[in-house]
Amino acid sequence: MDANIVVMGMESVGKSALTVRLLTRRFIGEYGDIESIYSHSFIVDGRAVTLNIWDSHYFQDFSADSSLFEKKVRWADGFVLVYSICDRASFNTVSRLIQTIKSTKDCLSADKVPIVIVGNKRDLHHRRTVTSEEGRLLALNTDCQFYEVSAAENYHSVLMVFHGLVDRLKDAKLTTKKPLRLKGIVKSMSAVFARRRTESF
Repeated sequence: MDANIVVMGMESVGKSALTVRLLTRRFIGEYGDIESIYSHSFIVDGRAVTLNIWDSHYFQDFSADSSLFEKKVRWADGFVLVYSICDRASFNTVSRLIQTIKSTKDCLSADKVPIVIVGNKRDLHHRRTVTSEEGRLLALNTDCQFYEVSAAENYHSVLMVFHGLVDRLKDAKLTTKKPLRLKGIVKSMSAVFARRRTESF
């Protein structure tokens, strides 16, 4: 199974940290202004899965007619929408992203768009401004899946996010009878990322 995934959310919520945790099992705290597509393969329930993951910049005007935003949404089979539990504005942004993504996708399948909502920075619970219940309620009301994680502290919870998304992709594929798309725009990790990872060892 191959699928295209876009990771979205406001700046500094941990999108790249989440993605790199999945790819390397390591946590890297700081990133430059890098936007990349990574390919990652793993086994889920005995089945090989390859995810092409677009670690995406945040668009201030994503609700406007942004051709690049629309390109990302149409390219993607599924979405990981990340907010920080310490930043209510980032939570509100995820709520708006869900609606914009569903309105951009084919209206026939909009209700079945595989989306996982991720509340990141669980380790900073003393700075929490968004409760777990609010995250769960948003997921329930929008037919999404919800996880609360700490990319800084835990690899396995991050892995469960992507496993959960794979499950939703399978369900959506069975429901819509549409083949998953692969547009051939995958590229390897950037030299900048590789350099940062080496420096962090």
